[in-house]
Amino acid sequence: MKDGRTHLAHKAEHAVDLQTGAVLAVTLQPADHGDTTTIVETLAEAGVNVADLSAREVAKPEAKVNPAGIQEVVADKGYHSGAVLVAMKEAAVRTYIPEKKQAGKRHWAGKKDEQEAVYANRRRVSGQHGKSQLRKRGELIERSFAHCYDTGAMRRTHLRGHQNILKRQLIHVGAFNLSLIFRSLLGAGTPRELKSRCALLKLVLESLISVLEHVMRSSKAPISSRRAPQPIYQAPMLV
Repeated sequence: MKDGRTHLAHKAEHAVDLQTGAVLAVTLQPADHGDTTTIVETLAEAGVNVADLSAREVAKPEAKVNPAGIQEVVADKGYHSGAVLVAMKEAAVRTYIPEKKQAGKRHWAGKKDEQEAVYANRRRVSGQHGKSQLRKRGELIERSFAHCYDTGAMRRTHLRGHQNILKRQLIHVGAFNLSLIFRSLLGAGTPRELKSRCALLKLVLESLISVLEHVMRSSKAPISSRRAPQPIYQAPMLV
């Protein structure tokens, strides 16, 4: 730190499904490792989880898991490198990773594979599908991080040990995925949102009950107490 103190730091990475917003995998990396190094472990963890889910859901007719596994990867520019793009290409995965701004032209001498992978990724990013995927990435990835680390107060932890911190992360991510299920079933994904919806439902029910009681009292009132309609008189016209 700037004041001379030292803090242990870890870097969390999420792999999120861009269709449902569910977190497919979460990994905890040392803070001194770069994004181009840690993405391999996160993608491998997500691939294992998707394969396990596909094996369990393949017998169900309503299964929506892609049996082919992960076919597209969307990430920010911090994960862009020639080696990463080549590795993704060899794994038959299409990448949508924006490039970092560089001064001057790159020299591709002896790097034909990286050149082809970089140019192919550049074409995909500039297309309409790539732009839409990057917009969804900015929305869904940040939502999971806000839930787990801002609202969930996991920016700082007093736990010690890599495995203990990872266990706490898995609990937070599991709660986030559970909130997605509750939102699809109940229309509310958090207890605070459910409480506000219950209050609104209670207000609507009370208003409906009061209207029904008023109608019932009006229908049970004696006929003699009702005021007969008064005839309308018109003044005679003088000719």
